[in-house]
Amino acid sequence: MSANLSFFKSETSQRLRAEGRAEGRAEGEVKMAAEKVLRLLQARKISVSTDAEQRIRSCRDLDVLDQWFDRAITATTISEIFA
Repeated sequence: MSANLSFFKSETSQRLRAEGRAEGRAEGEVKMAAEKVLRLLQARKISVSTDAEQRIRSCRDLDVLDQWFDRAITATTISEIFA
């Protein structure tokens, strides 16, 4: 007896897989952006508290992370990044 695999070829399943891939890519971009902010801060020897690190890691807004990265280039304290 063979299983009916037609669902996996259907338009619905293809759409769901594409949506899942897109969500995964977006999550990966956000995670990478947060890591870059933290790496830049570490390289610049800016002290990052546990709360600040958690705030950066939990941010899901790529535009905000990009702003923080840009600020981290010239900031001297973590508070300047969040300002």
